Amino acid sequence: MAEATWGDANTPPDIDWRMSASLQNVPRGGEEVAEVTSLESAVRAWLELDDEHQVAALLTPEHPIRLNEGAPLAHFSGEGIRALADRL
Repeated sequence: MAEATWGDANTPPDIDWRMSASLQNVPRGGEEVAEVTSLESAVRAWLELDDEHQVAALLTPEHPIRLNEGAPLAHFSGEGIRALADRL
């Protein structure tokens, strides 16, 4: 029996920008406290950070995300978050 597939297997699925995501290692009112919000809001907040905090930030979406042909990723930092921002 053959397995059926639809669409292009090399095309990553659409990103659910409404899923929950945690943005960590960024300052919030004098403390570094994780913020849980939507993925879209977390990526937009990351764009507003200075370079030092962008490098230190860690983004964890509710579900792993596959950006390219590689394996789905459960955590993003630096250029990974930039790649998400480019898809907004």
